[in-house]
Amino acid sequence: MFFSKKLQKFKKLKHCFFSRKNGFSKGCYASLNCGLGSGDKKENVLKNLNFVSQKIGCKDESLITLNQTHSNEVVYFENESSVKNKLPGDAIVTKIKNIGIGILAADCAPILLYDPQKEIIGCIHSGWKGALNGIINNTIIKFKELNSKIENLIAVVGPCIEKESYEVKTDFYKRFVDRNSKYAEFFNKISDERYVFDLRRFINNEIHNSNIKNIENIAMNTFLEKEFFFSHRRSCLNKEQDYGRCISVILMT
Repeated sequence: MFFSKKLQKFKKLKHCFFSRKNGFSKGCYASLNCGLGSGDKKENVLKNLNFVSQKIGCKDESLITLNQTHSNEVVYFENESSVKNKLPGDAIVTKIKNIGIGILAADCAPILLYDPQKEIIGCIHSGWKGALNGIINNTIIKFKELNSKIENLIAVVGPCIEKESYEVKTDFYKRFVDRNSKYAEFFNKISDERYVFDLRRFINNEIHNSNIKNIENIAMNTFLEKEFFFSHRRSCLNKEQDYGRCISVILMT
């Protein structure tokens, strides 16, 4: 369990970037796998989600996650009747109290957002595809629509795959530089056809470009720190059949 020093200062706020520890799942899912979309036993995932609900302080049915598709779609919960679990999207924004909104990740970055003045929370699932296609900017636009002042926003980028572990090919590099030549700064060339990509720095740049200055990073590498995190890339390299998902949650009381 990992926490933001910035978010911990607010008594009405609960949050956590959960590790893979303290759960009920076995094998490659050991142990706090919160991904219902994985091949894990459903009963174990539900036990894990119950553990998360208890730790964050909400009812099981009030722990809400998305059907994440690496999109730029933002889900907004206006009132309690609009709250539904597993809607398609990759970010949630809400003012509703006692609802835990969560992101599942296994190398992608979970981002938690809070406006303490307007009492608005948000969470974002940001891999390279979502970040490139505007999921961060779209989420911040929703905060603005709710009259949030950007200077009040706190953004915390959680554990994700770090640059030294994120090797990519030329076609991946071209996706970015074809969009914006300045994006070349987020890559280091290591051979004729290979680069390493700095996902965390790219995400921080997108947040900063939205005029958010109050940014914190939980700078941990999900690929290397096997004890604490699931990793899609590590599982693929190890030729494992599947992998678990860590959850990150934020809630207002």
